Amino acid sequence: MNVVTPVPRIPFLAACAAAALMAAPRPSLAQQTLNTLTAAERSAGWRLLFDGKTTAGWRGWKMDSLPSGWQAVDGALARVKPAADIITTDKFKNFELSLEWNIAKNGNSGIFYRASEDPGDDAIYWSAPEMQVLDDAGHPDGQSRLTAAGSDYGLYPSPAGVVKPAGQWNQVRLVVKGNHVEHWLNGVKVVEYDLLSPDWEAKVKASKFATHPRYGRNSEGYIGLQEHEYRVAFRNIKIRVLP
Repeated sequence: MNVVTPVPRIPFLAACAAAALMAAPRPSLAQQTLNTLTAAERSAGWRLLFDGKTTAGWRGWKMDSLPSGWQAVDGALARVKPAADIITTDKFKNFELSLEWNIAKNGNSGIFYRASEDPGDDAIYWSAPEMQVLDDAGHPDGQSRLTAAGSDYGLYPSPAGVVKPAGQWNQVRLVVKGNHVEHWLNGVKVVEYDLLSPDWEAKVKASKFATHPRYGRNSEGYIGLQEHEYRVAFRNIKIRVLP
């Protein structure tokens, strides 16, 4: 009878695995490094709003300094204990904002734009529209698409199935040019609307913002991050001014 000598499988499988590893695409240094800009981004006009190490460039809404509840932690601008809403020290008119957020279980926060600090206002949302940041599965606001993650809070709904679960990083792109606004979440355009349009005016009139005459009407203002009782972290916060 013929005798077949078995071929050892472990070295063969190890060699295949090694070859596959060598062939697999590896992330570039730019992809690996948080809170930095590539040469292409700098050339395109992007700038960082958070350097990953300090809270420079941010302060509390209607405050001169940053509330201690917001800190730079592990490369993220994080709400770690009771604080207040915060804003950029600079104002922006037309812009493209890019960032990532990570919310705690049951958590709630938001991204404001064109915020102002009018003497009669008691809250930042009296003037600034908000892109919702939320644990859709754990927070009651997730039961309505009007107040779920990615929505223009209370006015324009976002689709389900786009946001990642609590504890994972979600990527945002917020485009504001003139009266046109786009909300992008994890590469998907989830909301699009025009400020001051008849449709927008009707939605505001039917919402809780109806009693705030400056809501959504600023031509420029601050970028804001919301304090809402839960831990939330933001990183890779960058912006470029649009014409």
